[in-house]
Amino acid sequence: MRHLLLGFLLFAALCTPRSAAGQAPPAPSAADVKIYEDFRYWVSKQPPDSPGAPLERYRQELKAQGVEPAEVERRITVINERGSRLEVERWNRILTADKPTFNTNPNEFLVRMTKGRTPGTALDVGMGQGRNALYLAQQGWKVTGFDPAEKAVAAAQAQAKTLGVTLETRVEGDETFDFGQNRWDLVVLSYVSLRDLVPKLVASLKPGGLVVIEGFHRDATKNASIGGGVVFDTNELLTLFDALRVVQYEDANAVGDFGKRDTRVVRLAAQKR
Repeated sequence: MRHLLLGFLLFAALCTPRSAAGQAPPAPSAADVKIYEDFRYWVSKQPPDSPGAPLERYRQELKAQGVEPAEVERRITVINERGSRLEVERWNRILTADKPTFNTNPNEFLVRMTKGRTPGTALDVGMGQGRNALYLAQQGWKVTGFDPAEKAVAAAQAQAKTLGVTLETRVEGDETFDFGQNRWDLVVLSYVSLRDLVPKLVASLKPGGLVVIEGFHRDATKNASIGGGVVFDTNELLTLFDALRVVQYEDANAVGDFGKRDTRVVRLAAQKR
C-alpha cells in the first residue's frame, strides 16, 4: 500500500523488523500502542511546513504539557525504536479487519483508466490486502505488489489462490524495493506517499507506461486527520509528474477509499513519452 500506511509513516526506514528465525516480532504492548497513537495523532495535526524534526518538536510538546522528563524520554524512545513496527501492526489490523473501514473493491479511477488497455507488467505500490493488484491480475496483468504489512500481503496471496490468479509480492517498503528501469507498463499508487519516489517511478515506467494515482486534496484535512504523505495541494500532482504526458487529471468531491466519507480527492493518470 502505501495506502494510508505509508502516507502516515514518519520514519526513514520502514522495513519490517524480523526476528532471528525470520518471523515478525511479537505484537507491541497496549502501552506502546497508546504512546505511538498519541504521537501519530499529534503529527497529523501539524501544519505541512512545520520546521524541525517531528520527534524533537514532539519532545518539546510533551514537556510543555508538564510530562515528567524521564517519561518524556521513555515515550520518545518507544516512538524512535518501535515506531516503524507499530505502524506496520496498525495497518495489519486495519487491512485484515473483519469489518473494513476502507473500500475493499478496486479503485474506481484505476478501473476507468485501465479499461481497454492491453495488459502488461503492473506494479502496485503499497498494495495492502491486494484490492487493486487482484483486480489487475484478473484482467490479465502480470502484477507485482509490495507492502510492509505482512499480514495484509498474506491475505492478498490467499485471495489470489482463491481467485486462481498469480501475484508476485514483497514484504518491504519503498526504501528497499527495486523499482528498476523501463520495467512497468503500469504503476498504481492509491492513497500512498509518493513525493520522494517520483524520479524512481518515472524511470521505472516503460515508454508508453502509465502511472495511476489517487489521494486526498488538502481540503480533506479540514474535517479529518490525514497523514501529509497522502494529501496533495491543488495541481501538485501535475507539477510532480510534469515529465509525463497527462492523460487524465481530476480534482473532485467523492467518497475517499479510506475513511469512506464524502471528501475532496485528486487523481492523475499520466503516461511516459
